Amino acid sequence: MIWLGIDTANTPLSIAIVKDGILLSEVNTSVAVNHSLQAMPEIEDLFKRVKLEPDEIDAIAVSEGPGSYTGVRIGVTIAKTLAWTLKKPLVGVPSLQVLCANGLYFNGVLCPVVDARRGNVYSAIYEYKDGQLLSLLDDGHYSMNDVLQAVVDLKRPVLFIGKDVGLHEQAIVEKCENVTIAPYTDQLPRASKLIAIAEKVDPESSVHAFTPEYRRIAEAEANWLKQQRKEQDSE
Repeated sequence: MIWLGIDTANTPLSIAIVKDGILLSEVNTSVAVNHSLQAMPEIEDLFKRVKLEPDEIDAIAVSEGPGSYTGVRIGVTIAKTLAWTLKKPLVGVPSLQVLCANGLYFNGVLCPVVDARRGNVYSAIYEYKDGQLLSLLDDGHYSMNDVLQAVVDLKRPVLFIGKDVGLHEQAIVEKCENVTIAPYTDQLPRASKLIAIAEKVDPESSVHAFTPEYRRIAEAEANWLKQQRKEQDSE
């Protein structure tokens, strides 16, 4: 079975093609790029590199969020378009789980971190049990302080994963004990690991019905709701 994996949920870009459990090729970058301009050319180049045509793949896996609104939307749109055009099944995988896959052999809990500005993060807490990710804190939009308190309450060794961990490292080491920060080699999402998770998930029955998992309303919508509340309070 041949899989195409696409992860543009945040600044990093990762695309991979896996055939029958063998990684044929993978592109990973953490340089800030315009995913709307770079993702499709990278996908096209990847197919040329492995000497495959797009219609030869059997399924598509995509990182469904949470993360950057623009990044998530671009990746999901590309994946849905390809799935619909090529008539291939589509599997969405939470972007935080893709990061956690880098900590498969860590003896403790895993805390992926994606910065969401103003002291907030997209985060979760997982642990691997019998090779499967078990959620201890649901994927969501939290204050970093709340995430750290949840980690402290567990009283277990913890691995923080993600390129944005450095933005919060001082708070992490001050509040938490028995902390490991993932090395730079394990801080980026990898599309090959996205595919490895997707292989265990049932594909979407309707490509059209597939939607991103933002885990937070857009800033424009939040501002609109705030303005509406102010107007109601002034009446």
